[in-house]
Order: sequence, then structure tokens, then C-alpha cells
Amino acid sequence: MDKSKTILDCDTVSLLKEEDALLIIDQTKLPGELRLIRLRTAEEIWEAIYLLQVRGAPAIGVTAALGIYLLAKKAQLPEKDTVENYAVNFEALSREFRKQKVYLESSRPTAVNLSWALCRMECVLMSLKEEQGMTVEKALSVLGCEAEEIREEDIRVCRSIGEYGLSLVGPGDGLLTHCNAGRLATIRYGTATAPMYLGHERGYGFHIYCDETRPLLQGARLTAYELAAAGMDVTLECDNMSASLMKSGKVQAVFVGCDRVAANGDAANKIGTSLLALAAKRYGVPFYVCAPTSTIDMSLSSGDQIPIEQRKPEEVTEMWYAERMAPEGIQVYNPAFDVTESDLISGIVTEYGVARAPYTESLRDIFEKKASEKE
Repeated sequence: MDKSKTILDCDTVSLLKEEDALLIIDQTKLPGELRLIRLRTAEEIWEAIYLLQVRGAPAIGVTAALGIYLLAKKAQLPEKDTVENYAVNFEALSREFRKQKVYLESSRPTAVNLSWALCRMECVLMSLKEEQGMTVEKALSVLGCEAEEIREEDIRVCRSIGEYGLSLVGPGDGLLTHCNAGRLATIRYGTATAPMYLGHERGYGFHIYCDETRPLLQGARLTAYELAAAGMDVTLECDNMSASLMKSGKVQAVFVGCDRVAANGDAANKIGTSLLALAAKRYGVPFYVCAPTSTIDMSLSSGDQIPIEQRKPEEVTEMWYAERMAPEGIQVYNPAFDVTESDLISGIVTEYGVARAPYTESLRDIFEKKASEKE
């Protein structure tokens, strides 16, 4: 790719219709190389999600929606694609869809946007089962439009989160974030970084602090990279330095993203987030979780029910080192996420407003507002 380009010149995930492929930024190569890769098969899409070539709950959801559309197009039809043969061909299409849905869902269990996007696509497909005058080609066209709408919706949602988040801070504030909930985790703007992007556009002069985010270093490799590329004032620090930073008075607010929020406001995010929230509570720094409503799982009563992905020990013992930095055979605890309890969260910033404790009530109100605006 042209070395003069930055991530601001391309979206995280997009559909190449003429090639029947997804185009993604390979985030495992950042910041050293801005590499775009094409995904065409179920295995390539699954591996891209699992290996974190595409990551961040919203971006994973968009990848799943576009990906399942491309995979559904490969369904083998038993009959000629006509209106008369639609019933039998639809069964073949839906069988292929369900098979690929189950497969893609297995790639990363914690990020609810993955299953949310796939279930939304399935609902659209099944709504066409009894539709008059349909062919599989027409059904696939509707499915493709829904996948593209999920992508465009993500852009609108993130900008709205940015507006609400920006209302919580002031010019010149120091803002701290963990992992990467930036445009690399979405299509544009990000969730936790959306207030930063909008504030930067409007001359707020924020100073941004990025946690390095061990063991995969998403803060160092991705957040620091993308915010600096956008021209923001950014300082990188190790995760265990955040408490010292907050005690010094340099941080006026913490913004983090999340992979799943339970109905009581407990939020699962990248490992280390709960420690950041504890430090923020101790030093009186507001701690905000930025969550699209697609990331809020009202079927779970608390964070205890959120499945936590366990990652390979090599990410801790040797991934970033020229030589192994831990004894051979040592046991490794490597959860990808932790759960921040709701009493540590000052507010949950959604595209429909900021929810505050008690979250069982305020999140319900958010969803009621969402439903009313869609009517």
C-alpha cells in the first residue's frame, strides 16, 4: 500500500462487491505496516476475527454481517433460481446460512456484537421465507443491503456517542483510555475515542493518555498510532502507571469501550479495565463506558454471566520478545477481558444518551427511547 497513506485514508472494514470479498486493515501489522487484506472464505473471516486482524466489538459485528452475506451467496441451490423454485432453494440457502452463522459465532465468544449482527442478519433472511415473488437472488440482495446498513449505522452510532461523550468534558481536559476503542475498533470515530475525534475537530485541545494495554499492546500499537495520525496530543504509558497519573491530577475523565454490558451496568472490556476503574474511583476521576446499544445485552442480569475468553499463554510469555521471557512450563493466566462492576462506572455513553445508576432503569429507558425513535 502507498506508504504516504494512514488509517485515516481507509475504513477498518469494507465490502468489495465486484470481488465478493471483504477488505480489512490487518491490525496485527500495525503500527509498522498499514496492510489491507482481502477475505473471501469462511476460514479467512473466522481467522481474521480470532487472530485479531479485525478486532473491537463494532468492527467484528460489521465483519460478521458482511461476511455472512458473502458466504450465503455461495450456497448451492438444488433448482434453477426462479420464483416457482423459491421454497426449495430458500431451504438450501437458510441451511448454508445457519451453518456459517454457528461457525463464525465460535471465533470470539465475549463480543456480543458478533452474535448480535449474525442474529440480525438471520432475522432479515427468515422474514423473506414467505415473501411473494421472491427468488434467492432477490433475497440475497436484501441481505446485502442489511449488511451495508449495519456498517453505515455503526458510523452514525459512533458519531452520536461522540457528541454525548463530548458533553461530559471541557476544553483542555486530560483524557485517559485503555486498549483500542477507536476507529480501528469500529468503522470511523470509534466509541471511547469518538469524543476525542470530535473535540479535536472543534479545537478542544485535549491531552490524551493511552494505556499500553498488555499483553497485546492495543493501546501502544493502535490507539497511540491512530490518535497521533489524526494530529492529537498523545502520551503513551504502561498500564500500571495510570493510578500515578490520576493522582497527579492530569486526568479529568476516563473513556473506555466495551465488548458487552449486562442489564445491571456491569461491563466487560479488555483485561485491565477494572483496575483502571478502581483507581479512578479512588482519585475521584469520572469513569465512562462508551457502548453502542448493540453491545448492551439486556438478557444478562449481571456481569457474572458474561463469558470470558481465555487466550493462549504465548501472548504473555513470548509474543513480543526476541527470546522467551518466562520459564518453560510456567502456568499462565491470560483472560482477554475483565468485568467492571457498575458501581465503579460514572455513566454509560450510548448513541441515545448517557445512562447513569441505577442502570437497570436507565438502560431500560435507553432502549425505550431507541424503540420510540425507530417507530
